[in-house]
Amino acid sequence: MILPEVRDPRMITIRRGGSLTDDHHRLLALWAADCAEQVLPFFTAVCPEDTRPEQAIAAARAWTAGEMPMITARAAGGHAMGAARPLTGPARFAAYAAGQAACVGHVAEHDLGAAAYAIKAARGPKQSDFAAGRSELRWQRQRLPGEVRELVLEDQRRRNAICWSVFTD
Repeated sequence: MILPEVRDPRMITIRRGGSLTDDHHRLLALWAADCAEQVLPFFTAVCPEDTRPEQAIAAARAWTAGEMPMITARAAGGHAMGAARPLTGPARFAAYAAGQAACVGHVAEHDLGAAAYAIKAARGPKQSDFAAGRSELRWQRQRLPGEVRELVLEDQRRRNAICWSVFTD
């Protein structure tokens, strides 16, 4: 579970009654795609012929560029998550990260889903490589666009407990 019971209006688009601008929404989606792409090799090492997670990352980017409708990108995210289900360990988490990234256009809060699953992928098969997880977290934070940096960092603090506490430094 990565979505909160009570949504933060700063993570809801203006069209839906929140305060998130379209530009910031796109920045969140691009950042989520970067997080997912960083760990995609964990998936491709296990399933080299399955392109669903890669297609989901591309869909997230296409949505941000206005080249794909949100519903199509979201469907690609669902397909990537379908690729994750029969797997275990880093490959599974990498595919989930890609799926979450593709769904950011639908619900902006999926950005932390992509980031959290990427950190879980980096932690390894037994989820015990906390140094690798912290390294992934630092990598992600270095790539946060300045316009949404504080929003994301505050959201990480707020939702850390429901995101497996992966955002703890």
